Amino acid sequence: MTGTDVRTEAEDSGPGGYAAARLRLLTEGARSGPPRRAALAELTDDWLTGLFTAAAGGFRGASLVAVGGYGRGELSPRSDLDLLLLHDGSDPGAVAALADRLWYPVWDLGIALDHSVRTPVEARKTAADDLKVHLGLLDARHLAGDLGLTAGLRTAVLADWRNQAPKRLPELQALCAERAERQGELQYLLEPDLKEARGGLRDATALRAVAASWLADAPREGLADARRRLLDVRDALHLATGRATDRLALQEQDQVAAELGLLDADTLLRQVYEAARIVSYASDVTWREVGRVLRSRAVRPRLRAMLGGGKPVAERSPLAEGVVEQDGEVVLARTARPERDPVLPLRAAAAAAQAGLPLSLHAVRRMAATARPLPTPWPAEAREQLVTLLGSGRPTVEVWEALEAERLITRILPDWERVRCRPQRNAVHVWTVDRHLIETAVRASELTRRVSRPDLLLVAALLHDIGKGWPGDHSLAGEIITKDVAARIGFDRADAGVLATLVRHHLLLIESATRRDLDDPATLRSVADAVGTQSTLELLHALTEADALATGPAAWSSWRGSLVVDLVGRVAAVLAGDAVEEPEPAAPTAEQERLAVEAHRTGGPVLALRAQPEPVTGEEPSGEPEPLGVELLIAVPDQPGVLPAVAGVLAVHRLTVRTAELRTLSLPDGVDDGSVLLLNWRVAAEYGSLPQAARLRADLVRALDGSLDIAGRLAERDAAYPRRRGWSAPPPRVTVAPAASHLATVIEVRAQDAPGLLHRIGSALEKAGVRVRSMHVSTLGSNAVDAFYVTSGTGAPLPAQDAAATAGVLEETLRG
Repeated sequence: MTGTDVRTEAEDSGPGGYAAARLRLLTEGARSGPPRRAALAELTDDWLTGLFTAAAGGFRGASLVAVGGYGRGELSPRSDLDLLLLHDGSDPGAVAALADRLWYPVWDLGIALDHSVRTPVEARKTAADDLKVHLGLLDARHLAGDLGLTAGLRTAVLADWRNQAPKRLPELQALCAERAERQGELQYLLEPDLKEARGGLRDATALRAVAASWLADAPREGLADARRRLLDVRDALHLATGRATDRLALQEQDQVAAELGLLDADTLLRQVYEAARIVSYASDVTWREVGRVLRSRAVRPRLRAMLGGGKPVAERSPLAEGVVEQDGEVVLARTARPERDPVLPLRAAAAAAQAGLPLSLHAVRRMAATARPLPTPWPAEAREQLVTLLGSGRPTVEVWEALEAERLITRILPDWERVRCRPQRNAVHVWTVDRHLIETAVRASELTRRVSRPDLLLVAALLHDIGKGWPGDHSLAGEIITKDVAARIGFDRADAGVLATLVRHHLLLIESATRRDLDDPATLRSVADAVGTQSTLELLHALTEADALATGPAAWSSWRGSLVVDLVGRVAAVLAGDAVEEPEPAAPTAEQERLAVEAHRTGGPVLALRAQPEPVTGEEPSGEPEPLGVELLIAVPDQPGVLPAVAGVLAVHRLTVRTAELRTLSLPDGVDDGSVLLLNWRVAAEYGSLPQAARLRADLVRALDGSLDIAGRLAERDAAYPRRRGWSAPPPRVTVAPAASHLATVIEVRAQDAPGLLHRIGSALEKAGVRVRSMHVSTLGSNAVDAFYVTSGTGAPLPAQDAAATAGVLEETLRG
């Protein structure tokens, strides 16, 4: 059926015909994107025109006007209808009756309706009072009735907008900034709002409004395609969900991708991010131009008076060879020749970042169009300018984005294309891969005074996740890519080797510090062997901190920082030649002996809680204080089930376990034979105040004698946890870390964090007949990454076959 046939059916059959024609149009597989939106708008126009004509009868003093998205003809499958019933005020009763006959058929079909009834004077007054109304009227489109009434309003509204632009545009900019603060940036969000987030459809509409003011205009290249892509995604989202939603939720991304004929959800997100990046950059450039024009308008009359009516000339201040500052932007000098100067893009970018100024759009486009490629290897100046750009701090981000907008980055660093706009499906990460790399360089620029080779630190920060665009382990892939990139940009073989080592092992320190026993010589030797030299260790320490700070609030804390500092100090001693001896069991302290004797005497657990201030190391990305740290000592007569009982009680009391050591103490001389299990744990309160030791002890007694249903209490908490609709966590994974320790077998658990996870793990290990010597717990966002040092009943590491079997049983238990 053709578009004309569909419209005719709708006109002939009334509301029922319109509904059937609309449904047929939305389910046509051959038509999508702009053609479908235009056809849907045209179909709706014809239906509403028919309604208006039948309802108006002989009344001539009114018109029906589409405004907002409907006025632009951008009807998605579940879009509401933005309608204005405009009238001349001659017959209010007739207008009220006309409105009823228009609105009720729309409501009867279940279509969302945003409607108003106003005279032209009322419409202009409302627009003057409400910026959003004024924006909607800029897209007013006549549907039916008195065309002169609609045309008069359109002319007046546009004239008002242009006359009031110096006041209205700053209001609009503030509105966009407030929305961005509230909704975030579309180009980085895993579950973005296609309309409200920065770089979304609202911002694209705002750019149209700026252009309508005649005060400034947005960069047009790619903008129309970006807007179309976002609208296409919203159409597919409406069809996939059957709802009028703009939020692209995780559970719907695969279906939306399929609706659009894309490979998978990651491909969908990359396209969304690409479009959002274009809109965001166009917004930045446009609002900068608006500010420049408004400033010049305010200053120009005074300058003309001072110059006797002559035209003022903008000052140009030199910044670097071929680069100058003019009117608050970095532009190319009149003598610059990008076609003869391949280093110019990096020199201009470095100069802009150093000055904290934006690169002008015209300059970036000229360099993109004419600059020659850099030779291989790069000249020394190019490498120095790249390092200067990376070391400029926060201004680097805006300058890098300007180069990205014209694809200059991928021309300078071709391997960048694989990580460009690549999503990271991990709640810990707040950025896409490429932005995370730049953010790491920004963080690293704050740490350059701690290292002897700041250039290697900054380049390693830029490249440390470059392997995420390739299959397999991104650290291994990144090592190979980094060697090639380092040689291409002119580092010698030794420096290229250091960079490759930093990229290969950029996770080594944080993983070893949080998941390994730092008293175990095997831990220190393995890190020292991987790092090799003191200078590389120094660089890796700074890179570790920069990477974690750039990841997100959940990836770094003063506690994690203190563990890394401790590890680095111990490894530095190894690299300096200090011998690493197998640790002797530490003699119990007087307090530990006292607790052990009391536990033996009473036959039950004895607890001691000691609050400790958190060490201050590094930066708190979240701006919030660390949870109060607590050392928890528990002494209990050696018996089965202690570990799961303690872990369960702590979970019930909402205490987060950070580290834990378990050891068996022989009782001192003069005490009856027997042994006591001593647990030395470091815990933190999830929120609120710390529990009293007496309450913990009472519940632990009940847990050990079986009268406290820990599993039931934890199940209740788990059931109360909010669940993301339609989403299931990845399955847990349990592995044995070979050669991680000579003293015990190290079993690593990666699972979704949940109340009582340690209780379940402890119960499973207890059933497997192994003893837990220590455990190192790390929670990153919603992911738990824990390491358990386990031994047999005799205190020896498990045989390889037993270790694999234990890991398999534990994984099966966690899956159940």
